[in-house]
Amino acid sequence: VQLQASGGGLVQAGGSLRLSCTSSRSINSFNFMGWYRRPPGKEREMVALRSTGGGTNYADSVKGRFTISRDTIANTVYLQMNNLKPEDTAVYYCNAAEGSGAFTNYWGQGTQVTVSS
Repeated sequence: VQLQASGGGLVQAGGSLRLSCTSSRSINSFNFMGWYRRPPGKEREMVALRSTGGGTNYADSVKGRFTISRDTIANTVYLQMNNLKPEDTAVYYCNAAEGSGAFTNYWGQGTQVTVSS
């Protein structure tokens, strides 16, 4: 499985970006797809997850500002990021998980998001 992430960039605080993650396999085959990020000097953290059934989970820090969605025809998951803050600066990684119990995780290559104040 290959996950190709894109859409990162430099934006001013209050601006918006949309990240895309295209899978080489049908996204319906995964239990979850989502986004994680690694801020400078910090550990990787979950940003947003979406289950195949449609349930979503967001980090408290992005609730109300970020939205995860998907296009099953394009096998793509999106992360719409609005009202960006400097603390959103990070490398964002696309993730896909499959299995039961112990998941098998697949990762995209990461895309840099930098928010200037």
